[in-house]
Amino acid sequence: MSRKPIIAGNWKMNLLQSEAKELFEGIKSFVNDYTASQLPTVIIAPTFTSLCAVDSVKCNCGCGGNKISVAAQNCHWENSGAYTGEISVAMAKDAGCDYIIIGHSERRQYFSETDEMINKKAKAILAGGLIPIICCGETLEQREAGITDEHIASQIRAALSGISSEDVAKSVIAYEPIWAIGTGKTCDSVEANRVIAMIRNVVKEVAGESAADSIRILYGGSVKPSTIEEQMAQSDIDGALVGGASLKADSFNEIIANTMKVAV
Repeated sequence: MSRKPIIAGNWKMNLLQSEAKELFEGIKSFVNDYTASQLPTVIIAPTFTSLCAVDSVKCNCGCGGNKISVAAQNCHWENSGAYTGEISVAMAKDAGCDYIIIGHSERRQYFSETDEMINKKAKAILAGGLIPIICCGETLEQREAGITDEHIASQIRAALSGISSEDVAKSVIAYEPIWAIGTGKTCDSVEANRVIAMIRNVVKEVAGESAADSIRILYGGSVKPSTIEEQMAQSDIDGALVGGASLKADSFNEIIANTMKVAV
């Protein structure tokens, strides 16, 4: 099955509203030169405070803005309530989001998010009509202990528990080895592909072959313009979740362009 690649930029806790607009405009100007069929699925994930700012310059007039989807970086699983500092799926949708990133290692590490919480969020996102980008990955200690596959398989089974095959198929998974996030170290493309193929097999066990063939699984971890072509040439890598390189229009646009050389 041919799966449309995804290039997603996670802006993390960076950029004021004016800066977010400027960066979005730089990406929009680039994608404007291509048709939607030529491009990968392009997603950007600003901070909560910049979601509406970015949506305000997105427009749907046929220019590049309507070729870029927006993701929130997190959400709560409840629709509303006394959850200070959180936003709901409906709020993210109201701010213009199509996707929501959940389970990022930084959320798990710094805010003690559990597999059970990730599963609740995935269900809420799908019920709300948006698409979850479910992150998974191992620490350096887990890799050196030889439990990478076991750990990640456990994360995926927990995240997808109780979700229909149809909803699994439309979801996105991002494999991010924690030791490669923001460190400048990139997981070898062949090894990243091996882990992602393993993840696809776990999805097959959980949700069936059709869902495993359809779901898009991304690699993340110090992705750069110089690494993306080799990564996208692999059999099971369907795109990238980009961190630091997504904060400059030139580098993010180059990642998009290099993806189109080999995978669109």
